[in-house]
Amino acid sequence: MIQAIFQYEFLQNAFLTGILIGIIAPLLGAFIVVRRLSLIADALSHVTLSGIAASLYLSKTVPVFSGLNPLYFGMVFSVMGSLFIERLRMLYKHYQELAIPIILSGGIGIGVIFISLADGFNTDLFSYLFGSVSAVSRGDLYLIGGISVLVISVIFLLYKELFLLSFDEDHAKASGIPAKAIHFIFMVMVALVIAASMRVVGILLVSSLMTLPVAASIRIANGFKQTIAFSVLFGEISVIVGLISAFYLNLAPGGTIVMTAILILLITIMMKKIRMSHSSKVEV
Repeated sequence: MIQAIFQYEFLQNAFLTGILIGIIAPLLGAFIVVRRLSLIADALSHVTLSGIAASLYLSKTVPVFSGLNPLYFGMVFSVMGSLFIERLRMLYKHYQELAIPIILSGGIGIGVIFISLADGFNTDLFSYLFGSVSAVSRGDLYLIGGISVLVISVIFLLYKELFLLSFDEDHAKASGIPAKAIHFIFMVMVALVIAASMRVVGILLVSSLMTLPVAASIRIANGFKQTIAFSVLFGEISVIVGLISAFYLNLAPGGTIVMTAILILLITIMMKKIRMSHSSKVEV
């Protein structure tokens, strides 16, 4: 496997991209879970699908778009979807959770229309849905590398503000933190990461990489920073093991990555139960 990575450029692209995604997806996922916005990743992934389907349709019908990377259209749609979610959350102040299913439904509807116009599913669209090791290009790697630098830099610079907004939004606003601007930046980052991750994980499974490692880390972590650290660690393990498994078993990497993440989650749940039973015996 290691020899193949050095020999084939597409494997290098897939693994380097996977390593980057294994960092930024759980990193943002920790804040998403704390904010109780776990389903937002599902909503934006379906909006991203609409952008991908639109790009594939336009590439067939409009010569100008024939050489355009569908990833760009997916990112534009994803960012627009994130902005609409924030707008709807402000519109429905007492029913903010409605914003997510509204955008999710719209994303599915638009996606189905463009898929129909593009004459149904094809190999390209299938690779976006479930991920593909061979589909990741060097251009995708550079793009995801740039997004990774942006996300890590923003989290580092705005960690305190994001932390306060995640745990006590009223106190954060009273402290003078520009909540709307921070929310806007955060939502755009989530949209970019979801769109970037679909090459390896797949549109339908990308939300799992943002939530499952966080769900596992919550079981064993003490404090939020430790939750982030464990989330990134579990995300990296899921991506690396998943990609290796996909390579040898000739499977879509999205499925193997998600199943690895679920296995890690089950292990942490068992570890927590064993620790609790051991501590109760000691007390007795």
